[in-house]
Amino acid sequence: MTKPDERRYPSEAVRSQPPARAMLRATGLDDAALARPMVGVVSTWSDVSPCNLHLRTLAEPMKDGIRAAGGTPVEFNTIAVTDGIAMGTPGMKASLISREVIADSIELAVRGHSLDAVAVLVGCDKTIPAAAMALARLDLPGIILYGGSIRPGRHDGRFITIQDVFEAVGAEAAGRIDAAELMAIERAACPGAGACGGQFTANTMAMALTMLGLSPMGANDLAATDPDKPAAAARCGRLLMERLREGVSARCYLSAESLENAARIGAATAGSTNLILHLLAIAREAGIAFEIDRFDAISRSTPVIADLKPAGRYTAVELSDAGGTALVARRLFDGGLLYDTPTVSGRSLAEEVAGAYERPGQSVVRSLDDPIKPQGGYAILFGALAPEGCVLKRAGGGRDRFSGPARVFDGEEAAFAAVQAGRIRAGDVIVIRYEGPKGGPGMREMLAVTAAIQGQGLGADVALITDGRFSGATHGFMVGHIAPEAAEGGPIALLRDGDRISIDATARRIDVDADLEARRDGWRAPERPALAGAYAKYARLVASASEGAVTIPPRSPLTQETKRTGNHAALS
Repeated sequence: MTKPDERRYPSEAVRSQPPARAMLRATGLDDAALARPMVGVVSTWSDVSPCNLHLRTLAEPMKDGIRAAGGTPVEFNTIAVTDGIAMGTPGMKASLISREVIADSIELAVRGHSLDAVAVLVGCDKTIPAAAMALARLDLPGIILYGGSIRPGRHDGRFITIQDVFEAVGAEAAGRIDAAELMAIERAACPGAGACGGQFTANTMAMALTMLGLSPMGANDLAATDPDKPAAAARCGRLLMERLREGVSARCYLSAESLENAARIGAATAGSTNLILHLLAIAREAGIAFEIDRFDAISRSTPVIADLKPAGRYTAVELSDAGGTALVARRLFDGGLLYDTPTVSGRSLAEEVAGAYERPGQSVVRSLDDPIKPQGGYAILFGALAPEGCVLKRAGGGRDRFSGPARVFDGEEAAFAAVQAGRIRAGDVIVIRYEGPKGGPGMREMLAVTAAIQGQGLGADVALITDGRFSGATHGFMVGHIAPEAAEGGPIALLRDGDRISIDATARRIDVDADLEARRDGWRAPERPALAGAYAKYARLVASASEGAVTIPPRSPLTQETKRTGNHAALS
């Protein structure tokens, strides 16, 4: 392996060119700065949402840390689509598509300027997996810092989150609360900067980044407004420079074992089912064989030990105060449920959690001997309705079986209107189709519908299945990611009102009492407006949800020798 002092940095291709140096001098770089490695600092800053609002303030200390450790930082921005704003609107189609665009834009900015390493500051849901996908693709020294969770709002003496607003919409429609109460909840739910406060997608993926080794332990736990967050950003800058000098690239942390660790902590915290979609995508980018059914084995052997929203009592900030990711991971290590894998801190995962803090008397994280639930927060089902698999969200409820007549809707809006109008009855299985990766396009999340169901008091009495996705804030008996999707002629496209659907979490089956194939010849996809631009490009390229809904072709799996030497040129 090349010694650090003999390594040629990619930026030498730029720094050796007088015209390029002239352009860089115009930005304020001097001879000393031009002699150092060039490090990208990529931020998903935006002032359209609290999730990303503060990331610009973290970029400066991160750059200071890079400079102090001998690097020259150069800053870029990329886009963000905020689910909490887009949810329930046509704009939600852009959310998952933005994951691909963010990963692409990071790759292009870094490769286009021949940068030597990259640090990414992330906030809302899709920015987090996109950053990991980009680092896997680039395979440069890299680090990711999550901007942190929002602090909970307070209403009527209790903590609330954005989840409460969505559920209050359904409660108001059902006459359980009035418009003034809905407005009071709306005003109190989001008190400042940070991503949504439960164990929703952002916080689930932030924990996953730590388990993958791409974020240092504890850094992502700090709330967005925590006074220690800027110091964490500076430390990330310094750590990145250490890994750059050692020649340790981001893909060195990504393995089947670290992916399993990430999946396991998601199961143990009853986290967002989007974790499955995103880990599949990260695995694809890294060239690691990791199939959807592997998640089920992980969840079966992992108890839920963190009492977190949406189904539990506590927020991410309260988890951090109790002991955070390190405490959950230590519990899992003590039970032999995690692999000891390398991390960007330079220490192994076991070393990182060995001295985990636990606040005396905390009740957020339970022991493995006293779990909240004996199995994890999700299950992978197969059957007549999902030959390629689907994901059952098991947060809350506790039931393992549901059978009922189908109420079929071609799109989220029609289903939401039916729920709000009181046309859904206890025992129904709501079917929302043509919302998959291609059919949406973009695989919208169904939080507006699922929250309205909860708000109307039907959460324990109906099931919902879809080829779309669920928000991390969704809870109830919900099945998403059904594949093949309706737009591809999957079995869900052939369902009719009244068909009896059976969902069995114990047997891991989802079936229907109907001869669907007899309807195949009569099936035609509904007419939709013609797609254009990024939507059309995505719909043409996107893979099945069972493959992570990615838009890149499969890589050749990494060999052990390739991973050991870091010689990934043939895969790039």
